[in-house]
Amino acid sequence: MLLSLVLHTYSMRYVLPAAVMMGTAPTYVLAWGAWRLLSAVLPARFYREVDDRLYTIYQSMVLFFFENYTGVQVTIYGDLPKNKENVIYLSNHQFDWIIADMLAIRQNALGHVRYVLKDGLKWLPLYGWYFSQHGGVYVKRSAKFNEKEMREKLRAQMKTETPMYLVIFPEGTRYNPEMPKVIADSQSFAEKEGLAILKHVLTPRVKATHVAIDTMKNYLDAVYDVTVAYEGTVDHKGQRKLAPSMTEFLCKECPRVHIFIDRIELKDIPEEQMYMRRWLHERFEIKDKLLLTGTSFLGPKQSVRLLIEFYDAKDSKRRNKFPGKSVHSKLSLKKTLPSLLFLGGLTASMLLTESGRKLYVKTWIYGTLIGCLWVSIKP
Repeated sequence: MLLSLVLHTYSMRYVLPAAVMMGTAPTYVLAWGAWRLLSAVLPARFYREVDDRLYTIYQSMVLFFFENYTGVQVTIYGDLPKNKENVIYLSNHQFDWIIADMLAIRQNALGHVRYVLKDGLKWLPLYGWYFSQHGGVYVKRSAKFNEKEMREKLRAQMKTETPMYLVIFPEGTRYNPEMPKVIADSQSFAEKEGLAILKHVLTPRVKATHVAIDTMKNYLDAVYDVTVAYEGTVDHKGQRKLAPSMTEFLCKECPRVHIFIDRIELKDIPEEQMYMRRWLHERFEIKDKLLLTGTSFLGPKQSVRLLIEFYDAKDSKRRNKFPGKSVHSKLSLKKTLPSLLFLGGLTASMLLTESGRKLYVKTWIYGTLIGCLWVSIKP
């Protein structure tokens, strides 16, 4: 029974982080809502500047748990600039939204992160509404994809000179080895279209990427092509397992995360959608198997394996790491702990009084209802 209690306690290590991250959401929304009202008579750029600062505070608190609390070792390969830029961030899709935060905070650009998200996520309580207000773009798949709507939202943000760290996951859904039909369908589509069949990533979709790059090509500094892999996701038989969930990550079941960044100039990306589609697929081939040559971080005639090398290398010493030079990047508590203390303190002080608790509960209820109403009538 004692052993069972110990195991249960061990598995509950995610409860405190989850409670704090979710529990501070109403406090954050109240602070943001107050600023939204105050800034209604001010130029839009003033709202954006403070909104980005507020977003930095909240996401810094989130990163306290995902980096400092878990003690995960972050290993970075490639060419991540030290300074913030206006970029589109393309990545393979697992549990990867937190990786965008990890890179952005190291460039002092955390408040600039905005996402292209599945349309269904706009119904998330509080968060769904806020992500849209922060500059996130909700999109539907396939024939329901509204290109005009996406372009209008991006143009509106450029008009207000909104800093852009736009995160796109071209696969559209997470790669899951436990869903072989999804993988098989993706590979069948690639074969039908005459594209290379990919093993460790899904066939990427080009629509959102093309619209974003085409709309903002004179606004962007670069595109970041990011490949993410987690250690401990290969079983004893050498079979790849599902990437860690948020709960597993917070339970410290992910010892290391490896992040490979390739910074691409806009002039090196085709403009026509048909050619960009081929280019994007080739970028995912680079992630998946032997292809990348002549890069800035390797010799001119060297080639690399990314995910195949990471997961399948015959030499165990080469497995669980990407080729090339890397740095172990540890995030300072100075960047995260103050945000935790600030938001945690505000939330605790609200919950100490009866009127504060009523306001807290009403924010959850009415904030969710107003948010759902808002996103149902406005993109």
